[in-house]
Amino acid sequence: MQKILAGSALALIMSVGAASAADLACLITKNNTNPFFVKMKEGAEAAATAAGLDFQAYAGVTDGDAAPQITAIENCVAAGAKGILITPSNDSVGPALIAAREAGILVIALDTPLADPNAQDITFATDNFEAGLLIGRWAAATMGEAAADAKIAMLNINADNISVDVQRDTGFLVGFGIEVPDLTVMGSETDPRVIGHQTSQASVEGGVTAMENLLAIEPNINLVFTINEPAAEGAFQALTNAGKTDVLIVSVDGGCPGVAAVAAGTLGATSQQYPLLMASLGIEAIVAYAKDGTKPTVTEGLSFYNTGVNLVTDRPAEGVPSIDTTKGTELCWG
Repeated sequence: MQKILAGSALALIMSVGAASAADLACLITKNNTNPFFVKMKEGAEAAATAAGLDFQAYAGVTDGDAAPQITAIENCVAAGAKGILITPSNDSVGPALIAAREAGILVIALDTPLADPNAQDITFATDNFEAGLLIGRWAAATMGEAAADAKIAMLNINADNISVDVQRDTGFLVGFGIEVPDLTVMGSETDPRVIGHQTSQASVEGGVTAMENLLAIEPNINLVFTINEPAAEGAFQALTNAGKTDVLIVSVDGGCPGVAAVAAGTLGATSQQYPLLMASLGIEAIVAYAKDGTKPTVTEGLSFYNTGVNLVTDRPAEGVPSIDTTKGTELCWG
């Protein structure tokens, strides 16, 4: 079980040593409305304050909105930042990040790694494939024999094959027992149980539209995968509007509202991430880098630093590790 203690993360930062008052850390998120990114900003700002770093935060407008992120990267370079933490909207931000690294800035991707390894020094993230795998295994076990006749709706971010989107999507399908010929792209599966993939922009409004589109194709959808909990909220709204009350919805985030939705029964299960920890560890790494040039290292056996994941559900399934919503509430947004 992943144990998250925000105070411990701040203690680690202080043990590294205070940064120079002139040292600047930047955080650039995909948007500033998703509670996941709001909490990430809170964690980064608190950690930066504790470490004596100056701090600037920037955001795109929607998932996939790269232009504001590129401008933000350029602003951070011009300001002489020591480090940039970024949840990249897509890989088009890569050249700007490479330029930042060439300028001597530590670049840390949070949650979403870039395809070009030269665009970041390291990624701090959930194992997103594992997050998808857990909810897929849980859904299959929960449906039991009915899984053979599942009608599955897939609500993704968009069609850009962003790494986090691909990993959660394909992880879910593999966990459910569906063959995925190409794990590097979405939609390579041919299993007829998958009704389709729709763009949700990882938002409530997008989730409503995506779910409506898939219900128009197959009114009897009985299982919904969503990229995150805002999209799940939208899917639930669309299903409710259509009079569908017995559809199983699974998601990824594990935010406090999402855990509450699991407790209420509107979500069956969610894979819980820890954005505050991602941000706090990122600031810790920038402090160490500013102090003596030390760079963070990946988790052994992985290509990134794994910040952990837990499946949250009040309906445990045999063979699938999980925590209940009481524990999930204690850890949410850690």
